[in-house]
Order: sequence, then C-alpha cells, then structure tokens
Amino acid sequence: MAQDRKQIVVFGSIVHDLISYTTRFPRPGESIRGKSFQQGAGGKGANQAVAAALLGARVSMIGKVGDDIFADFNLTSLKKAGVETAAVQRVAGSTTGTATITVSEEGGGENSIVVTLGANMEMSPETADGAEAVIAPGGILLCQAEIPDAATKRALEIGRKHGVTTFLNPAPGDPAMDQSMLAFVDIVCVNENEAEFITGIASPNPAEAEKAARAMLERGPRVAIITLGPQGCLLAEKDEGVITVSLLPGEKVAAVDTTGAGDCFCGSFVALLAAGIPLKEAAARSVKIASISVTKIGTQSSYSSRAELIAVGRGELVEGI
Repeated sequence: MAQDRKQIVVFGSIVHDLISYTTRFPRPGESIRGKSFQQGAGGKGANQAVAAALLGARVSMIGKVGDDIFADFNLTSLKKAGVETAAVQRVAGSTTGTATITVSEEGGGENSIVVTLGANMEMSPETADGAEAVIAPGGILLCQAEIPDAATKRALEIGRKHGVTTFLNPAPGDPAMDQSMLAFVDIVCVNENEAEFITGIASPNPAEAEKAARAMLERGPRVAIITLGPQGCLLAEKDEGVITVSLLPGEKVAAVDTTGAGDCFCGSFVALLAAGIPLKEAAARSVKIASISVTKIGTQSSYSSRAELIAVGRGELVEGI
C-alpha cells in the first residue's frame, strides 16, 4: 500500500439512517408493511469519509452530532472504518441528524428519503474557521450540501487559501444553492438532477450532460463530473482553456439498494486521487466500485474495503492505493 497518500479532509454531515425495505412505495395516506428494517450510520459527509477510508485513504472528518443515542453509533462507525474523528463535535441539546429511508423492490432498489439534519445545521463559517488547522495540511478537501451553504463556502475558501484540492458534491441538490462557492472549487461532482439545478440544463443523455458539464466549468471548477447511474459518468476537464470530455461507461449489475451509491463514487474517487491515480482512471475505477455497492443493502455497510475487493478478484480497482 502506498505510503505517500495525501490526507483527505471531509467537511460535512453525519446522519443516522433508519431504513425500511418494501415491495413498493406507499401511496399518500397509505400504510404498508415493510419486509425488513435496519439502522446504520450515514450522512453524505460520513458516507464519503468511510468509502475513502475503507480503500486505505487517510481521512479526517469535521462535523457535528447531537447528544442522543445515535451519536455514539455514528462515531463508532467512522472510527471502525479508520476515519479520524477528533474534529467531530457533540452539540448539547441537539439531535444527531436522521434519515428515514424507504427502499422499494420496484425500480431495482430505488429509494425515497426524508432527512432531518439536527446538529448538522449547527455547522457554520465559524466551525470552518475553528477547523483551519485540520483543513490546511490536507491534500483534498471534500464537501457536500447537507449542511448550511455558508459553512461549506467558508471551508472551501480556507482550502483554496492553503492550496488544498477542493472537491464539492452539491448533494442533495437544491435549486437555491449558493453558486458563488463554485469559484473556490477545483472538482465538482453532481448527478443529473444536481447538474440541472446548477446550470438549468437537463442531462438525460451524454450529449446534454456534456453541455451541463461545460457550463459548470465556466463557473470556476477545472473538473466537472456528472454521474449517470447505470450509464457511468461523464468527465470534463479544463486545462489552459482546452476542455477534454470523456464518457466512462457503467457496469450492468443486479441492483438491490442504490442508497449511498453517489457517496461511494465520491469517496472512492478522492481516495484514488489522493493515492496519485490519474483523474480519468480514478473516475473509471470509482464507477465500478460504486456499482458493486448497489448489489448490497445499506449505505456504509454496502461499501467494499480494499481487502474485500482484492479477495473477490477486483484488486485492479485499488491498485496503487
């Protein structure tokens, strides 16, 4: 395993997942019986931190939890995956974020989610300022959109100030997102809906996705990635004014639970980048790693470790980490 990995700093959310599995989604006003239930650690920030750490990356998490029963569960999950949690704060009188998730057999494991962010909403620009000593020496700063925009923007500003590679996954998508933060972003990664929220361009196919990616590059980032589900992802890179676009195909798998697949892609991608894997190769491998996650139930519990990928003959996906 490489010893010169750059450290990844995740500035983002921690959310406890409460997951019900059903044959179909209930209609409004309808109560149906679930087939099974599980709880797990989640939140886009924590998910991406765990996905990266399981592949061997050095990861530190900056976030907030409440003082309830879910806090220890989520901190333990982060630590078990190898994530450093010294910069995660407990907020007295607040609740740990929760996500109530329904996963339906219809549609190949599609999900619907209600998120109550709790202590995550206590993240602020002052939180970022207080964590500057953690952000500054990092190699890559990874942010999402599950905490207040002002906090994320300040973290990105601090990362840029110290020459850290800044990565933004503005998910879950919000049409009211503060797009001025894109000026401090090196790499932006979105799905089709999020791309449309930012650019106004719907991207149901690769041609439209390319238009949206080019539009995002005009807003500041040097790299734009649009994940396209089973179709893979589109990667656009700007270098000295020249834009190179690549379509990286997905893998056909029997999906049972798509929850957290995007987070798996982002965490895997930054882990590979931190190990020195070239951009296009890192994206291509991450598509494959994320496709494996949807064949298993759960969020963080569906992510593969470096050792697991090697054991099932997929060691090429983590070669060089």
